[in-house]
Amino acid sequence: MTHEVKEIFAGAAPPAPAALAAKVRTLAPSMTRSMQRVAEAVAADPAGCAALTVTGLAELTGTSEATVVRTARLLGYPGYRDLRLALAGLAAQQQSGRAPAVTADIAVDDPLADVVAKLAYDEQQTLADTAAALDMVQLGAAVAALATAPRVEIYGVAASGLVAQDLAQKLLRIGHIAHAHSDPHLAVTNAVTLRAKDVAIAITHSGSTGDVIEPLRVAFEHGATTVAITGRPDGAVSQYADHVLTTSTARESELRPAAMSSRTSQLLVVDCLFVGVAQRTYETAAPALAASYEALAHRHSPRGGTSR
Repeated sequence: MTHEVKEIFAGAAPPAPAALAAKVRTLAPSMTRSMQRVAEAVAADPAGCAALTVTGLAELTGTSEATVVRTARLLGYPGYRDLRLALAGLAAQQQSGRAPAVTADIAVDDPLADVVAKLAYDEQQTLADTAAALDMVQLGAAVAALATAPRVEIYGVAASGLVAQDLAQKLLRIGHIAHAHSDPHLAVTNAVTLRAKDVAIAITHSGSTGDVIEPLRVAFEHGATTVAITGRPDGAVSQYADHVLTTSTARESELRPAAMSSRTSQLLVVDCLFVGVAQRTYETAAPALAASYEALAHRHSPRGGTSR
């Protein structure tokens, strides 16, 4: 386990049993292969693994006791005993019939009705996983910084760039100075001008997008508060982030690339940030929202405007 991952999860409360599967899906890509075997085993058979000692689980997965303990800690539990308790709780939930069924990937010859059903399920699972894994302490700290920031600069490219634009537009509507940057050169030159109390946000599913990491690094070095929204909390972007908000790593397929699944979880995090800021600045946010609605009201009339 890397030093960065240890720092990210240090002091966090152990996840609830329902969040265990979400943690496994989110963090598995950052684990070693031996740790992945342990994580996959506990997610696939929580009841069976809950009955095993640390030695038994190590033997089942062909790993070591140390690997089992490291995996438990990476998943957010102080030790293996706490992981076993969570596994027992998850098994009880599954036996009560509340565990969702696993759907198949979308096939090229699927009827549209099946496509809709499978996408809807995957989107729901992505949102649930992201909500379960989201660190409330990190989220609260990011909201607090945004609420008082003189400037907010948001970096993202491709699909993440669209999410960056969404957050910037939301913040602008409640009176905050916010800009989204997809041009890497402009992003870096903008980051140079940031100072203390300004906030820079990097959105990157992979955690390794250079065009997003570079401006965040510059903002970090110039004293701005930095936030990373990423599916890889152990990625390079996190070393320049004061606050890391982890998004779900959903299943990918030939017809459902990472850009689709990551966008869903990123938008949830963005909405959480926006609502949190609006709550903290309600006295100014509410009138600003009302004014923006009023300014656009005539564009939603039946004829698209007032008659002359």
